[in-house]
Amino acid sequence: MTAMQFPRTERAQIKSSRSFPIHTPIDGSIFAEVPDCGAQEARRAADLASAAFESWRRTTAYERSAIMRRWHALIVQNESEMARLMAMEMGKPVTEGLGEMKYSASFVEWYAEEAKRVYGETIPSQFPNKRLLVARQPAGVVYAITPWNFPYATVTRKIAPALAAGCTVILKPAEQTPLSALYLAALWEEAGAPAGTLQVLTALDPVPVSDVLLDDPRVRVLTFTGSTPVGMHLYERCAKTMKRLALELGGHAPFLIFGDADLEAAVREVASCKFRNAGQTCVCTNRIYVDEKIADEFTDRLARVVTSLRVGDPLNPETQVGPLVNAQGLEKVQRHIRDAVEKGARVTLGGTSPGGLYFDPTVITGLDSRMLMMQEETFGPVAPVIRFKDDAEAIRLANDTPYGLAAYLWTRDLGRAVRAGEALEYGIVGVNDGVPSTAQAPFGGKKNSGIGREGGRWGIDEFLDVKLLSIGLPS
Repeated sequence: MTAMQFPRTERAQIKSSRSFPIHTPIDGSIFAEVPDCGAQEARRAADLASAAFESWRRTTAYERSAIMRRWHALIVQNESEMARLMAMEMGKPVTEGLGEMKYSASFVEWYAEEAKRVYGETIPSQFPNKRLLVARQPAGVVYAITPWNFPYATVTRKIAPALAAGCTVILKPAEQTPLSALYLAALWEEAGAPAGTLQVLTALDPVPVSDVLLDDPRVRVLTFTGSTPVGMHLYERCAKTMKRLALELGGHAPFLIFGDADLEAAVREVASCKFRNAGQTCVCTNRIYVDEKIADEFTDRLARVVTSLRVGDPLNPETQVGPLVNAQGLEKVQRHIRDAVEKGARVTLGGTSPGGLYFDPTVITGLDSRMLMMQEETFGPVAPVIRFKDDAEAIRLANDTPYGLAAYLWTRDLGRAVRAGEALEYGIVGVNDGVPSTAQAPFGGKKNSGIGREGGRWGIDEFLDVKLLSIGLPS
């Protein structure tokens, strides 16, 4: 692929004596280079962010809101180029990428307004000469670490509430998708934001950067999206400086299809949930549990829908499934399918790679708990279908995992929907809805899927400290 110029990303880059190349998953070619930051750049960023915080925290909510509204307008204005850049970085089809751009922008729009709704409280005192006031104040410098699979949405979902609260942010994006983060930072500057309020540290090796920022007591909040093992490590590392934490970690989402489901609608929603971003999302369904009475018909219908999905160049607007992000992702998909087949599963559709980092959308049946696919995220375009006998077994199988991010169910029975929704041990439950995430609602998980929430009024709380002002009045 021919190298392309993205002037905005170049303007937002922090200077470094080193750089590293960005390979596109479309054909493996190098199409850009970015600075390879390390400990020295991290220390400079921390100094600048700490200094900027002293003034940014004192701006009014209305000033911050105005900048964020301008930022939102710039994102909307440039969404086509940003979606194209995302397709080149991590392979998401441009049509789907435009959907992510709208989702990403919605967090900026929401928190531009939420900045003006950081309310305090008064508490009645039992003493006539005392007044008790509760204030919510920006926590300080924020260190944000984001993944490659939603290179715009996971960024705005974290940094929009942080900036709205009056915090300054140092962002370390995934090494596969640094250009998307740099583009957002450049638009933030164009919106008129003060220097140092948002800095992007691009790095091939995140450890030297993270070591500096995790040990710096001026960095008061860590917000991270990524794997559970890395999240647990970061949890431990933050203890000695007592940082606030928001961790959005791995998932292993079940989708329960009960016997009374509208099959046509359920199949459509399952396919949408499973195959968007080639199955590379933390909330896409990884286990599809179907009532045994309708399992054969459901599987046949799902296979027909999956057969129609168009695999190919993500820059083509007609493509629905692009390449996997890298060779490691492709190898994991192949390993999971090989393991399942060796233990008795059957590939109903797909199961092969047409070449490069592409993998055909796959439907697989006959699975059981011994298989890797049933124990961890495949993170690829593979739909495993498992039968269940009754509601109790469905709930038991769905909850039989250390993860608890998202779960889904499809039924026409209101009582069943409520009972199952309450019984599922997950932070997000979609009832007849395969894509429940939205800017104004909480996003986050239970158990090994993390702590804290992003989105809605809950998202900004992660970046605010609560302070009591107890005022004694003169007698």
